[in-house]
Amino acid sequence: MVGFEIAGGGPLEADLRREWVLTNGIGGYAGGSVTGALNRTHQGYLIASLHPPVERYIALTKTEERVIANDCITELSASVHMKDGRETACEGNLYMKSFLSDGAVTFRYEVGSLRIRKTVALGYGENKCAILYRIENLGDAAKFIVTPLFNWREHSTPHTGETVCAVLPESCAKLSCSEESGGTVTVVPDAPQKAQVKFAFSRGKVQERTEKYDIGICLKTETDNEAEGLDCAFKPYDIVLEVGTGESKVLGCICDVITADSETAAASGKPEDADTAAEAQEIINNARERAGELADRACRDAEAFPGHKHILSSPADVSDRMLFEALVQAADNFIAYRSSTGLSTVLAGLPWFTDWGRDTMIAFTGLTLVTGRFDDARAILATFAQYVKDGLVPNMFPDDGQEPLYNTADASLWYFYAVYKYLEYTASDENESASAREFVKREIWPCLKQIINGYKNGTHFSIGMDTDGLVRAGGGFDQVTWMDVRVGDWVATPRHGKPVEINALWYNALKIAEKLASDYGDPDAAEYGALADRVKQSFRERFWFEDGGYLFDVIDCDADSIPEKRELTEEGDRLAEAFNRAAGHGSDPRIRPNQIYAVSLPFALLDPEQERRVVDIVQEKLYAECGLRSLDPDDPDYHPIYLGSLEKRDHAYHQGTAWGFLLGGFITAYVKTHGAGETARFEAADLIKPVKAHLFGNCIGSVCEIFDGDAPHNGRGCYAQAWSVGELLRCLYEDIKIL
Repeated sequence: MVGFEIAGGGPLEADLRREWVLTNGIGGYAGGSVTGALNRTHQGYLIASLHPPVERYIALTKTEERVIANDCITELSASVHMKDGRETACEGNLYMKSFLSDGAVTFRYEVGSLRIRKTVALGYGENKCAILYRIENLGDAAKFIVTPLFNWREHSTPHTGETVCAVLPESCAKLSCSEESGGTVTVVPDAPQKAQVKFAFSRGKVQERTEKYDIGICLKTETDNEAEGLDCAFKPYDIVLEVGTGESKVLGCICDVITADSETAAASGKPEDADTAAEAQEIINNARERAGELADRACRDAEAFPGHKHILSSPADVSDRMLFEALVQAADNFIAYRSSTGLSTVLAGLPWFTDWGRDTMIAFTGLTLVTGRFDDARAILATFAQYVKDGLVPNMFPDDGQEPLYNTADASLWYFYAVYKYLEYTASDENESASAREFVKREIWPCLKQIINGYKNGTHFSIGMDTDGLVRAGGGFDQVTWMDVRVGDWVATPRHGKPVEINALWYNALKIAEKLASDYGDPDAAEYGALADRVKQSFRERFWFEDGGYLFDVIDCDADSIPEKRELTEEGDRLAEAFNRAAGHGSDPRIRPNQIYAVSLPFALLDPEQERRVVDIVQEKLYAECGLRSLDPDDPDYHPIYLGSLEKRDHAYHQGTAWGFLLGGFITAYVKTHGAGETARFEAADLIKPVKAHLFGNCIGSVCEIFDGDAPHNGRGCYAQAWSVGELLRCLYEDIKIL
């Protein structure tokens, strides 16, 4: 397994936006910065999912620590607060020697003669957090004090001073304890969820605090985005541990969220005299072992991956194989249990996204098949099969438990790709192959046929086949491709018409349907094949922009939605003339990354020379190290930085921002068009080298959703994104062939 170690002791600002995340497999998670401070609304040590994987509530914000020795108080906590209109920082991180992420997270401190290790982990499959302290005192007697900060709020909605007092009044906390065996703080929020937060600790005296509320916690990533970025928490007690000269002590803490559904199980599952420190250690061990086991399962070369831990402390340490292993561990953060189906699903991104159809199907191959998680793959396909409606796979499952939303033209077509890959990967496994084929024929094939019929005959959101065999999608304010931003009545990327990637996917869906129908003896096989041939012919005739040497992004669209191109050089003048002529006829010639899927998908639409030209223009104009830009930097609408208010960010989201998931399709297309040999694989490996540095830059060990279009391409959006991780895993395995 791979662990990531970061040196500590620097200024708070230097590392405040370097983050970590842990997940529990049911939608709950934990996160913070490597400094120990929090910098987002969606961060804390225990964010519980009350109805997996949704209804997520922050229960334990964090624990803070301080040391009293020789009448000197040393704060180990790191935080930023807003007081009287000014920011004030507590820089306990200056005493931090290192941060380690290895399935759990460990902060190591040194204060005078005290050596302190604090490790945090989540219990898999339950809303439970373990915190374990190991304190070694080489000098004079000292006191080590831990303060738990409780909370109860929906994970995207911060508290004010007024709301925290209303939801967590002083009377909501009850204490039961003894000096010998620790005790338990029980917090019962005044909230509709009828939940309890139980915080058990293995030893120490308890002191009631005078100041019971932490007001004005400043979350710097939120203020970067022009939000108020303030939160509050409830801290009724301190836990005080005496550490004598030469003593070493262990303090274990367990935080549980108990609901009506879990109360009986919790009461019967833990004996009265349970050793809290031992339980915390067991949770930590299990988390680390899980990370290692997942990596071992995915790594076929046993000699190269002997099962020991690799601690990486810089990008220079990261080989391609270590990158693969790290991404396998990161992949586990996105696969979660969905209680409404009793099956696995994929969370699109951390910390705020739930399961999205499009993201799931794009991430599917890397997250589940490359990693050898075939049971999860089958469960995910079955989950979405239950919700296919009128030929559409859900776009998303809302966080509030409402019915799924279906406003997407590509999720259903990516579903074909996921099924195709599932059958391809399981074909080489004797134990999986026969059952996989039977599963798809019995449970998935009827859904695939429904999707084909829906697109042929027309379905919701103006999705349907035109007379040329190509698919038209979207209209009005409906944004049904992945470029889907709308700000009020303003549509950022109006792609109504026939988008290029939708029709590349449509052709591939028809070819996959033809193959499956032939295998199953379905008489519709010939019809699917004939329609695929018509789509291919129309695609070649209508999407190729000869003057530019690439593919139109959308055809048969509203000409008014396409801006004129700036004229820069004599060659630019000629190209601008062709650009404006095409735009006037409803073909959008702006250079966007969507065309890469006409090259990277399994069934080819273009001739080899056209494919090479597409890859070349995408590399020249859109490649941005950890992703592809969503728009040509020479375009007048290009926005280089994704930062500021939501409206400012929405203007940039698909108008220049680089997207991590697009790198996978680009690498596949690059290797394909450069001979698919050893040289092409080495060159492709060079193209993803920046990802190795990124593993240390934003969310440690994972890959962001998006990046600034301009250098230095800072990571933005979700700090860990399923399709960014999944597509990198897929191209490492399939194209670069690191195993």
